[in-house]
Amino acid sequence: MKTAGAAAILAVGFAVAAPARAADAPPAIDSGDTAWMLVSVALVLMMTIPGLALFYAGMVRKKNVLSTVMQSFAICCIITVVWMIAGYSLAFSTGTPYIGGLSKAFLATLGEHIVKGADVGFTLGADSPNPTVMTIPESVFMTFQMTFAIITPALIAGAYAERMKFSAMCVFTILWSLLVYAPVAHWVWSPVGWLLGLGTLDFAGGTVVHINAGIAGLVCAIVLGKRRGLGTDDLAPFNLTYAVIGASLLWVGWFGFNAGSAVGANGRAGMAMATTQIAAAAAGVSWMLAEWVRTGKPTVLGIISGAVGGLVAITPAAGFVLPEGALIIGLVTGVVCFWSATTLKHVFGYDDSLDAFGVHGVGGIIGALLTGILAYGPLSATDANPEGSPGSLHQLLVQVEAVGVTIIWCGIMTFILLKIVDAAIGLRVSAEAEQEGLDVALHGERIV
Repeated sequence: MKTAGAAAILAVGFAVAAPARAADAPPAIDSGDTAWMLVSVALVLMMTIPGLALFYAGMVRKKNVLSTVMQSFAICCIITVVWMIAGYSLAFSTGTPYIGGLSKAFLATLGEHIVKGADVGFTLGADSPNPTVMTIPESVFMTFQMTFAIITPALIAGAYAERMKFSAMCVFTILWSLLVYAPVAHWVWSPVGWLLGLGTLDFAGGTVVHINAGIAGLVCAIVLGKRRGLGTDDLAPFNLTYAVIGASLLWVGWFGFNAGSAVGANGRAGMAMATTQIAAAAAGVSWMLAEWVRTGKPTVLGIISGAVGGLVAITPAAGFVLPEGALIIGLVTGVVCFWSATTLKHVFGYDDSLDAFGVHGVGGIIGALLTGILAYGPLSATDANPEGSPGSLHQLLVQVEAVGVTIIWCGIMTFILLKIVDAAIGLRVSAEAEQEGLDVALHGERIV
């Protein structure tokens, strides 16, 4: 896809028809679009608190449940402030093709859109060669993107669960959000981002969220080392009911994640919602069947992990594929993620505690690559690009490049940041704290 076409669809469904208006008039607000995006903000926030918090907490040991919930809740608070101060500006101000500037730091420009007491429409990249007129207020768009920035580092916690110091997690999360997440978001979703210019298709965050989080999780697991007692102690999940509730909240919230990335109440949002449901269900079924064949018993943990894997894989494809494409993505992802979570990590010997890499990293890669094969051109067609971006060898190669670049940047930067934090304050809790449990050792609390 040519650069002009990429800019026209903005890869996450930002395409909107700009109504005729006076040169000095602000873009018109569409109340339906705005209402759906307000709902989507709430849905995506729900994915982290309480969705991911419960999903992860149900899979750790009883002595680490509160510390695991604390990680998701603290990350939500920390990243909200970081995104307001600098993250949003680095990701979505024009800057260069590689990183935004600080023109939107502290959300300083939001006040420019207030007219007669209301936050009016805005143009993303108004000072760039590829401006995109929005039908929602920038305050809503900024908050929607904030929820993505929140859940991404929270996902990483699944890989280092039960062994990272809380202070180290806080510092690492801030640095990672600014130096890893914000640049990749700018590359893929900014009107001037260089991966967008290549024609990368990432509707809702296959590269930006899931591959990023999965690779960071893998690096964390390797650098921190294995949990003490792995292979000898009982590390069984404390309460799978919590995990099922969390996974269910993730599934429901994912409609805001994917259908919300159409940035409007429109037909593309409807298709994204349909493909999201189909892929999640298909992956849950295929993981369940693979496990049933291999072990003789389908498990609760297996089917919810499969469904989450399907949600991950459909994320980059949701607004680009038809239902049959979503079915293929889900069926493939369930089997491959089952293999990565049960075999791959044992072959290589890393302790990805809650399968952050096995589900999010691997699922994100599968989804991003299959998008390049299964994309249906008319779903991304615009006046500037009437053919859209159909699946093809060329598109697959573009997706391969985007995936590869994300893996390399995230892997190298995550390793460097972990080493800096380790040298400064230490990464891992003491053996005594790990034995006692992080709830008491780090937070002075326990589940009775």
